[in-house]
Amino acid sequence: MAAALQRSACLIASVLLSLMPVKSVSSELSRPNVLFLVVDDLRPKLGCYGETNMVTPNIDQLAAKSLVFERAYVQQAICSPSRTSFLTGRRPDTTRTYDLHVYFRNIAGNYTTLPQHFKNNGYITQSVGKIFHPGPTSGNTDDYPFSWTFPARHAPSRKYFTDKICPGPDGKLYNNAVCPLERSQIPSGKLPDEENADFAVSFLQNRSVDQKPFFLALGFHKPHLPFRYDAKYKDLYPLSKIKIADNQNVPMMMPYVSFSPWDHLRTFQDIRALNVSWPFGVIPKDFQYLMRQSYSAATSFTDGLVGRVLAALDQSGFANNTIITFHGDHGWHLGEHMEWTKHTNFDIALRIPLMFHVPGVTAPKLPPGKTFPFKDALKMPIHENTRHTNDPLTNDGLVEAVDIYPTISELAGLDIPPTCSRNPFSETFCTEGASFASLIKSVAKDVTITSDTFRDVSKSSYQIMDTNIASSGLNDMGIASSKGTDVTRMSTGHRTSRSKVQWKRAVFSQYPRPSFFPSRSTIDPSLNEIIIMGYTMRTDKQRYTEWVAYDHTTFSANWTHVYARELYDYSADPEGNFNVVDVPAYSDLAVQLAQQLRDGWRSVLPGTS
Repeated sequence: MAAALQRSACLIASVLLSLMPVKSVSSELSRPNVLFLVVDDLRPKLGCYGETNMVTPNIDQLAAKSLVFERAYVQQAICSPSRTSFLTGRRPDTTRTYDLHVYFRNIAGNYTTLPQHFKNNGYITQSVGKIFHPGPTSGNTDDYPFSWTFPARHAPSRKYFTDKICPGPDGKLYNNAVCPLERSQIPSGKLPDEENADFAVSFLQNRSVDQKPFFLALGFHKPHLPFRYDAKYKDLYPLSKIKIADNQNVPMMMPYVSFSPWDHLRTFQDIRALNVSWPFGVIPKDFQYLMRQSYSAATSFTDGLVGRVLAALDQSGFANNTIITFHGDHGWHLGEHMEWTKHTNFDIALRIPLMFHVPGVTAPKLPPGKTFPFKDALKMPIHENTRHTNDPLTNDGLVEAVDIYPTISELAGLDIPPTCSRNPFSETFCTEGASFASLIKSVAKDVTITSDTFRDVSKSSYQIMDTNIASSGLNDMGIASSKGTDVTRMSTGHRTSRSKVQWKRAVFSQYPRPSFFPSRSTIDPSLNEIIIMGYTMRTDKQRYTEWVAYDHTTFSANWTHVYARELYDYSADPEGNFNVVDVPAYSDLAVQLAQQLRDGWRSVLPGTS
């Protein structure tokens, strides 16, 4: 009853906000549109991130006209908690969303979300595909009508999501993890991501430049399991060219609580047929090749759809006034540390691709049809597919997904949410991130942006100096630049730039566990099962983690009851294969990092010492 009353109150508040005066029409029309692209389970396995075997020409083209963040991390490596976090600008301990079952408005507070902020400022907001995690965790409405002008759009063909449509060698159909499909094998003729891309293209083609600005959020499902994609993309990745992980053992001295037994993957029929022991069994290597091949092919399949939407944006005349963001909702293990999928606090599960395109700032404004021409990977010569000639500007500072909300707000000229107080649950508009718009703006100040800039495969680097930037509109947003951060244009294979001064000294994530040893609910424990919380911190060279007692009835961690600790030193161990927390030589560092972890995210906000 209390939850229902709270939701009713939220609905009334939303209606009242919609009746409040908004900016004038002329003011609205001068504001930039936003195209918010999110890809499920996408690790930075893209050509623009130095993965020379990947065929992702459209995402690479977007990256070439964006600022690409090399070290971006999410707050929790599972769909709903991560998405709720970056859509509210708050961390899981404030959204109280740790699983796929609870709705933040019912359990935490009536927070103003990122799209809701734009809606309240006169934008048309539309969700297509997976933005909020569908189902109970977004109120069974994808947070409509709070966040969206119109109901969220989902592809009709998603009803076949769990159907047995994957052909087996015996002629029967199965629900497999690895499932490349010929067009004739797709029940509705199109896959859900294709239908969602069609809707987004239609949305863009049917809007005119003199209408209200839009915030179009488009979420792609692939390369999320199951790997159902157009089989033609598999031909881009011959098995002879596939490489599997070389660190297929759990890290030495890893505590049991760190490990995820990847139970979701085990539900698929082709995986079950392998008879892999639980929880520490190893997938046979011949099947690992197939998994990696299909993950890569599913990524290229999504790249083609991203390209179609970007081309439609360009051809419809919106490219010169649309901020574009592109990122994953978390990373994904492909056999590293004996792990598959996500559900861990390891670097691979938490690191995401992240890029921001701002017209006239990260790229020149060009005539319609010239900014994002569609690139068909299936028709391009293979040497063209893997050249990655348009190398992006990159930033190697530590940033977090929780920073996206305030950054987009600042770039669009909207009010920037203030930093949340230590008791944020009654605060409807605040953030636990920090805008990194200054890092983006500084590109325009210190790198001359011309059309030739993006055809030049240059190894030159540009040191961002301490400058003050004047304010006047989209391309002069009054954003002060950072000091000493390195923005570098690197040719593929030589991506070694490092920030001179970090944006943040550390970034923070977490993952809950129902027990110290792996159990059947390890990957997604319900709130009432959580007894341990793993808090993890990534610094410039290390990752430090503590698994502490957690009381789900009071939503509180007991830092005096530590189940286990982990310390990985990437300067000496780039793959994180050795937990050195109990090595005597690291004892002083471990003490220092333990205190920094307890000091938390507030202690490393830009501008803090």
